[in-house]
Amino acid sequence: MAAGQSFGLLACRLTVFVDGEVQFPVPASNLFRGALGYVLPEPVFRPSAPGGPSGLADPPRPFVLQTQELDGLSIAGSSFGCDLNLFDPRLEPIFRQAFERLSTAGIGPARTPVKLLEWTARPVEVRLVAAEPASLIRVQFRTPTELKGWDGAGLPPFGVLMRRLRDRLSALRSLYGEGPLEIDFQAFGARADKVVTAGGGLARTRAARTSSRTGLTHPLGGVTGWVDYEGQLDELVPYLRAAAYTGVGRQTVWGHGQLGLEILRD
Repeated sequence: MAAGQSFGLLACRLTVFVDGEVQFPVPASNLFRGALGYVLPEPVFRPSAPGGPSGLADPPRPFVLQTQELDGLSIAGSSFGCDLNLFDPRLEPIFRQAFERLSTAGIGPARTPVKLLEWTARPVEVRLVAAEPASLIRVQFRTPTELKGWDGAGLPPFGVLMRRLRDRLSALRSLYGEGPLEIDFQAFGARADKVVTAGGGLARTRAARTSSRTGLTHPLGGVTGWVDYEGQLDELVPYLRAAAYTGVGRQTVWGHGQLGLEILRD
């Protein structure tokens, strides 16, 4: 395979037992956010790259935690599952140990102990050059999505969506993979701009989180729903497939911006 033409990760599925009772907020990832900050090494949980590549001084984290199936649930004396996607597979032992430490560190305001019962991991490789015939697609915004470059009016332009996704994949590859995407970024964006919005239905969600470390409140909202796009989409479909694992937009590390894809017409 030609260099720079794929995106790899390790997809992990966790089964965890609650020794007590946990009330998950919306989003549920807020409960894990504080806990993981205590049990993960600081350079892994909050990486920094001063003097690094342009635009990566505040680099994306090497993982995505997807817990939306737990939003709003109350779980007591039972088990639950969640997904963890690692963009640097070498970090798997560190993350596994961190989740094992939650049996004593606990999660939530009450520091409720949770025990890791099962950890499964599978390598995933998305071939970004594996074009799929598509002239009409439906993009599902499964979790709240906020895109830089879109003011929130109407439906998100395809060009904006793909530029943010292109940049995220390239940044993750630069930091944790085989290097930046080997594509013409400007030409990629120009081709995405030719795809038109054919319809959709979005709802805006509003949420916020107050950091126990800084005391600052951060907005966690975004749009959910679906948008149909029409045009020459073949070469762009693999990038959207990758977004199911990476997310796109803001707060992706906590499961925001997870996309689904349905090809409506090839």
